[in-house]
Amino acid sequence: MDEILTPWVLTETRAIALAALHFAFAGAVTVHALMNKRDVPAAIGWIGMAWLAPIAGALLYLGFGVNRVKRRARLLKRSPDEAPRAATSEEAAVPPIERMKIAVGNITGQELNLGKIVGVFKCGDEAYPKMLAAIDAAETSVDLSTFIFRTDDAGRPFIEALARAHRRGVAVRVLIDGFGGGFLRSPAYHALRAEGVPVARFLHSALPWKMPFLNLRLHKKSLVIDHAAAFIGGLNIGAENVIAGKPKSPVRDVHFRVEGPVVRQIQQDFDYDWAFTRGEKPIEAPRGTEPASSSESAGRAIVSGPDQEVDPLPLVLASAVNLAQRSIRIATPYFLPDEDLVTALQLAALRGVEVHLVLPAVNNHVVVGWAAQAHVRPLLAAGCHIWRDPPPFDHAKLMTVDGVWSLIGSANWDVRSLRLNFELTMELYDAALARQLTDIIDARLVQTLTLEDIDARPFLVKLRDAAARLMMPYM
Repeated sequence: MDEILTPWVLTETRAIALAALHFAFAGAVTVHALMNKRDVPAAIGWIGMAWLAPIAGALLYLGFGVNRVKRRARLLKRSPDEAPRAATSEEAAVPPIERMKIAVGNITGQELNLGKIVGVFKCGDEAYPKMLAAIDAAETSVDLSTFIFRTDDAGRPFIEALARAHRRGVAVRVLIDGFGGGFLRSPAYHALRAEGVPVARFLHSALPWKMPFLNLRLHKKSLVIDHAAAFIGGLNIGAENVIAGKPKSPVRDVHFRVEGPVVRQIQQDFDYDWAFTRGEKPIEAPRGTEPASSSESAGRAIVSGPDQEVDPLPLVLASAVNLAQRSIRIATPYFLPDEDLVTALQLAALRGVEVHLVLPAVNNHVVVGWAAQAHVRPLLAAGCHIWRDPPPFDHAKLMTVDGVWSLIGSANWDVRSLRLNFELTMELYDAALARQLTDIIDARLVQTLTLEDIDARPFLVKLRDAAARLMMPYM
């Protein structure tokens, strides 16, 4: 009899142990999500997964749901005397564009500095030669940050140029995202190391308890030369960006050369990222550089990411949309913002602002393209104009407001860029640049997307797109 009962007792004991483990893990996830997740749907989703998927749900939360990076919130936290100030009566009466300067200054804690775009490059064919020439001409320092860095026909010249600069005594530092740069192999990282170039992978670790790279990514693309000039935008380093090379899946993008004191803000951001990755103490550069007057070309770096207590980028976008008087133009490859930004765009259109949104006709991330189809109907219903840009795939991230304000950089209009990625964008108050970017966006107003197009989709396609939209917090 004892021999018969023993396996049953062991099985029952094992089941009780597993149940206890499940309750402990799910309870821990519940407490952590309730205390740390500001987004209600995300918190509900993670808690539900933890309870409904025993053990596995908690492990997924550990890998994908826990933000282990809080450095900038601590480093850049304002002291009491730096708290945002209320607008004076004189400031309340100023034009919207001036109020925009006040708002973004309070959101970011950064000064508006002299800065000018001296080069606009519409693809890798135009940008790469300029970037390589700048590396070869560098005298003191080269700092490169990138999400993707391939060792193909486009990437190898960068590796060679960086190695040459290092050999001639230039202080070279290269930061590659631990996921986008190739988690397992990262050929560019190893090629640069073989040349002796100082290089690091951002948020990269093979240890399970140090795995924020699963969902937090360095999405910035910046190249700073001699602390005096910078290249920023959405351009990664890879042969797909060289249209003349006729790649299998060509990608168009827009990149910029920036000059002026505002470059110091881009430099300081790289210094923070490098110090964090290397476990070093960041260099505290002085904030006050050369503030710009309202009549001069001016810019401000906007650094965003999950390491900040409140991510500034959604607030900047909402401010720009809410202050728009005449026109808003947006070009983005991925459009899945939260409902607050969708509502802001709806309200802008309803009060008579001309809103134009350009999306790729064929998305390189198929599921994201499906989800976007289910996300834009409220915009069309409110009177926004949505356009589909035919191939090649357009990876540019551009925004202009009222022909005087521009936003450029690495961030998309999706949950990942607005909540999970480390991004670098820049606002610019330059009417000539705004007109130039408006022309670039307007050239993409090719195929209009209408309510009739959205509603005419077959039922199963609508169902597919709506299901894809539920994955927004995780895409």
